[in-house]
Amino acid sequence: MYRHLKEAWKRPGDSYVGEAMKSRVILWRRQPSIVRVEKPTRLDRARGLGYKAKKGFVVVRARVRRGGRRKIRPVLGRRQKRMGVKKYTPAKSKKLMAEERAARKYPNLEVLNSYWVWQDGQYKWFEIILVDPSHPAIKSDKDVGWIAGSN
Repeated sequence: MYRHLKEAWKRPGDSYVGEAMKSRVILWRRQPSIVRVEKPTRLDRARGLGYKAKKGFVVVRARVRRGGRRKIRPVLGRRQKRMGVKKYTPAKSKKLMAEERAARKYPNLEVLNSYWVWQDGQYKWFEIILVDPSHPAIKSDKDVGWIAGSN
């Protein structure tokens, strides 16, 4: 099953994934930028990155605006000829921005990993796998128990 899911997500426009996601994204645009979801949209990818369907694991979908950023236009002092306002690229990826925002919203959870879900002209959506380091099921887990030891 996971092999078929992986193949379908490699070329989402050519498979059943494309039609399903178009209808989902219409609803996602109306939701808040960070939403907790019951189960991952891409189960194969989530499990490959360490997700397990047990207590202590939380999946969050985060929305980040696409496109470049703008710096504030200098008002006082010497100004450079081209101002350095447009085409300003931050040193962070959109994925890292989504992870940071999810970690800020859920301060008691630790970010395990994240993956791309979908994008349109305005937004990119990522799903972030969060882990509760104080949960007994996580502390006793051999794969992700190291997160509990860091606190």
